[in-house]
Amino acid sequence: MAETETLDHNDRDERNAPTSYHFKVGDQGVALDIQDFNLWYGETQALFDNSLEIQKGMVTALIGPSGCGKSTLLRSLNRMNDLVDGLRIAGRIEVDDFDIYGRSVDVIALRKRMGMVFQKPNPFAMSIYDNVIYPLRVDGVTKKSILDETVERALRSAALWEEAKDRLKESALGMSGGQQQRLCIARAVASDPEVLLMDEPCSALDPIATAKIENLMADLRGQYTIVIVTHSMSQAARVSDNTAFMYLGRIIEYGATETVFTNPKLARTNDYVTGRFG
Repeated sequence: MAETETLDHNDRDERNAPTSYHFKVGDQGVALDIQDFNLWYGETQALFDNSLEIQKGMVTALIGPSGCGKSTLLRSLNRMNDLVDGLRIAGRIEVDDFDIYGRSVDVIALRKRMGMVFQKPNPFAMSIYDNVIYPLRVDGVTKKSILDETVERALRSAALWEEAKDRLKESALGMSGGQQQRLCIARAVASDPEVLLMDEPCSALDPIATAKIENLMADLRGQYTIVIVTHSMSQAARVSDNTAFMYLGRIIEYGATETVFTNPKLARTNDYVTGRFG
């Protein structure tokens, strides 16, 4: 049975209704411009007509119930979904006025501009130092002074330098979970990306490590455009400037986080942020 056949009339109406925007969201410029973006896995449609301007230098949270398409949309921003068989898309995602799904796009170069941090820390089985410089090694950088400078800069950006500076040659696998996640952030920023994509980066961490990651996001705000998927309403409220609420594969409301949480336009958004469903 097709997915649309399982939806009730209210769900169909919400999926087809225009997205509710709260303006003015910001004036720093647009880092990513998503335009009528649709995505299919084979015959199954996962994303429906999503349009969203992600503001430069701000933290944007994608929230919504499980299976609503948050991570699918996030992974579309650096084309990680390309690895899935049967993928098909329609619409555009623009960076600097070019479509990232254009035929001439260098996907490897695109992913360097879009650093990715996953749900669970995934350090490589190598030293802390080698983890951080891995993106530079891939690019053929061998000059030690550049590598050393990058390691310190990236670890400082990830608020990890003081904890790691005396153990750079030790295995990254010996670090705590929270340290490993900050190391993954350091690895992501080592190649100096424009955007950081974070897919529930705190879901596997304890409250203390979560607080450190959230403080780090606050420190990185302005240096990078950050897009975070989170199931935690309190986390979205704490860390993000703007929030997009997704439901049934579609962004149905988007605006400044305070407005979305305290004065949403749609009943479905209000029900979600107040915990009536999820």
